[in-house]
Amino acid sequence: MEDYLFRTYVQECRVVEEETKYVEIFNYSDPFHNSCEEHPLTPDEFENFLHRRGAFAPPDLRLGTTLLSGIRLVVQTDAKDKDTFTPRVLSLPKESYEQMVRVFRLPFRGIETTSVVGPFFWTSYDHDDADPHLPLPADILHRKSDVRKRGRTRGWEMMLSHSFSTRITTGFVKGTPSSDIVAALKHLRACAAQVGHPMLLPTIILAHDLSPANDQKQRDARDWLRRLENAVSMRDEVEVEEQYFQNGELVVDGLNRDLVECHSNVLWKRPQAYMALTEEMEKAMGLFKDMHEVTAKRMAAASAADDGRWGGEAAAATEKQNRELDRLHRSMLARMDFYKVKLTGLENYIHTTLQRLKVQREAGAQLYNIMSQREARLNLEIAGEQRRIAHASKRDSTAMKTISLLGTLFLPGTFLASVFSMTFFNFQSNADPVISDKIWVFFLLTIPITAAIVGIWIWYDKRKEAQYARDDEDVEKDITRMEHDIMRNIRQRTMSKAHTWNTISPPPR
Repeated sequence: MEDYLFRTYVQECRVVEEETKYVEIFNYSDPFHNSCEEHPLTPDEFENFLHRRGAFAPPDLRLGTTLLSGIRLVVQTDAKDKDTFTPRVLSLPKESYEQMVRVFRLPFRGIETTSVVGPFFWTSYDHDDADPHLPLPADILHRKSDVRKRGRTRGWEMMLSHSFSTRITTGFVKGTPSSDIVAALKHLRACAAQVGHPMLLPTIILAHDLSPANDQKQRDARDWLRRLENAVSMRDEVEVEEQYFQNGELVVDGLNRDLVECHSNVLWKRPQAYMALTEEMEKAMGLFKDMHEVTAKRMAAASAADDGRWGGEAAAATEKQNRELDRLHRSMLARMDFYKVKLTGLENYIHTTLQRLKVQREAGAQLYNIMSQREARLNLEIAGEQRRIAHASKRDSTAMKTISLLGTLFLPGTFLASVFSMTFFNFQSNADPVISDKIWVFFLLTIPITAAIVGIWIWYDKRKEAQYARDDEDVEKDITRMEHDIMRNIRQRTMSKAHTWNTISPPPR
């Protein structure tokens, strides 16, 4: 069943290309043969690396020298494809990926974790008595495949398998540039003598993931919360230069956005998920401890038989290696206990921060409602004043309409009376001629003067229109400034209380 599911899931995946390297660390009873290497792995050498052929073949050892521990990894530390951590995506060719899983005896279920989100850890061990294994499929798979940041997926994954007969850990490790894989592998090389424990690399990854930077982010969020509390409820717990709004103006929209952003920062790396992860890692360590004790006794007996011929050097080195592994095992268990206590305290700290954020968001909502009510009342007052102005303008326009109507009625008669009363017309009974032959003088003077007056009026009107446009811009600016001043005064009056505590008892520190 497992084999069929594995082949089915592999065929459903699509492939992206990533730069591939390998890491090999070996420890021998003779330190002269110890090695620690990291080099690019080309496609033509991939199969040789898996089967330890050609350049990757084991070295020729002198008689009596045995392999104490080792680790062999296919690594992709700089996964850059934007879909590299998208569900059903492989960063190795399908044939190479399937061959790697089978040769390294990695867990088939690893292919099913391409859609896993958040920190993930699962462990089991192979019941093959001939070659017992402790496989670590998708060991601490910490990815956010359902979230893209700037169009790219982020995360890292690790599959490991430890052989108790060869004492070699094999696996596959991949991570994006934003992950801690590069730093973790550097840490692993620095601890080359301890690679005999298969939980070493997962513990290193966890140590980087729960570094003090995580605690510092929560402290920064709490500091941000204190300044937000000062802005919302005037809680007097920050210095003057640390106040949220230095100019004394409260922008509610910006405050709400920052409350949401602060809430998001607090929810970063929730301790509950890592608490469950440390418990799974402790269980994996217990499985390794039980299997290691059984195989160590069996291998010690075989080594003692061989050392009877070669001076006992290998047996002594193996015994020393077992003591180192036991010391490392206890140290990692203590680290798991340390992380659980640390995460418990961090969870309590985060819970308090979230509760205080909830209070401030509710207070901010009430503050916004109060300000909205005052703004609505101000708008009603402005609307009433505008209505009164509109009524006054209507009365003025009615009066002007009456005057215009009267002017329209009497203007034609007045104009005709003025024209016919001029000396150019003589309607006496004996007048001859009735119309003077000098009437052209009237038109000669009237038409140019009328044209000049109309021209002057057009020029003056355009000038006034330009002035009116500038005045309208100034009025708009004044209205905006007045509205800004009114809103600031409303907000300052809303937040006029010095602090939320009464004057009898000081606020707690």
